[in-house]
Amino acid sequence: MLIQLSSAALMAAEVAEEHAETSPFVYGGVIFGIFMVLMFATMAFTSLGHRHDAVPEHVDPQRQFPNKHDHGQGIPE
Repeated sequence: MLIQLSSAALMAAEVAEEHAETSPFVYGGVIFGIFMVLMFATMAFTSLGHRHDAVPEHVDPQRQFPNKHDHGQGIPE
């Protein structure tokens, strides 16, 4: 399976190389721009977790799969 996938990728690369009309610098610039947008989006939402104080979650004993972070207040095992 892996050999078939790698050979298909190699064939696609050879075909794309024959028909390439754009400079590799254009591809690099586009990829760099996409990564910059993703980085700025990450930086913009970095401090969202620090806006409000943490509120303890309500422990629901009827919950089918209680979280394991309730410090023993949930359904006894």
